[in-house]
Amino acid sequence: MASPLITIIGSSNMDMVVKADHIPEPGETILSGSFFMNPGGKGANQAVAVARLGGNAVFISKLGNDLFGEQFAGLFKKEGIDTRHLLSDPLLPSGVALITVDKKGENSIVVAQGANANMQVADLSAALDTIASGKIVLMQLEIPLEVVSAMAEYAHSKGVMVILNPAPACQLPENLLQCVDLLTPNRSEASLLSGITITDSSTAREAAVVLQQKGIKNVVITMGADGAIIYANGKFTHIESVRVTPVDTTAAGDVFNGAVAVALSEGDDLETAVRFGCRAAAIAVTRPGAQSSIPYRNEL
Repeated sequence: MASPLITIIGSSNMDMVVKADHIPEPGETILSGSFFMNPGGKGANQAVAVARLGGNAVFISKLGNDLFGEQFAGLFKKEGIDTRHLLSDPLLPSGVALITVDKKGENSIVVAQGANANMQVADLSAALDTIASGKIVLMQLEIPLEVVSAMAEYAHSKGVMVILNPAPACQLPENLLQCVDLLTPNRSEASLLSGITITDSSTAREAAVVLQQKGIKNVVITMGADGAIIYANGKFTHIESVRVTPVDTTAAGDVFNGAVAVALSEGDDLETAVRFGCRAAAIAVTRPGAQSSIPYRNEL
């Protein structure tokens, strides 16, 4: 029997990565030793993570009618992702991300959205039956907010679990928040959304309470090396991270979200799913690149 469907709606970007001693200050030029290109984009990373970790993934994304778009479509099929609802933009190019990674594995990213920014609510009309037939919809914020809001409301109306990874962070409308079953911000995103500066687990808990008061059912705040804080059913749980030496943190959050979605789709409770997500993300940060760093199920 096929495992429950997870629909990922989001962005696809070609990541152009430069490794440097440090992330440059404004006006500073750094001579660097290495450059590589790697398929990325938060939506695509999460879709690949779902597929590699054993989930049944269908991915909805808008690609440019260009070489990168063709490469993306082929790569998704190779990963075993259902690509029947991929969209093609006749005018705009595929998204591109310019990424600098320093010697500690931290990164700085600038994204040229291209076709991602031109996804329209009407584009997804052919995918509504697929969304309704699934168990989970997983989204991020590298596509227009009106698309995210409309699909969250639709999925919620059909009893489909909505997971929102609010990255990159922006203020979210109330109608969207009330349709979210699980919000998965990192420390900085949760700070922006809650208005509380998160410096430790105590302030993370305060932020989680504020977020749940906005109508979100469950909140998981990822804290990097400090693990994750779960706030669900009025109870806090702190999940420790797996200790590793990071090489590149580029797709860690995406791997975490994909892994959590897979575990929840298989019937695990939220705490078990977050532990699974932390293990998957820990493996990803020990490898360079976005999709190239995503582990397979047998590695966990």
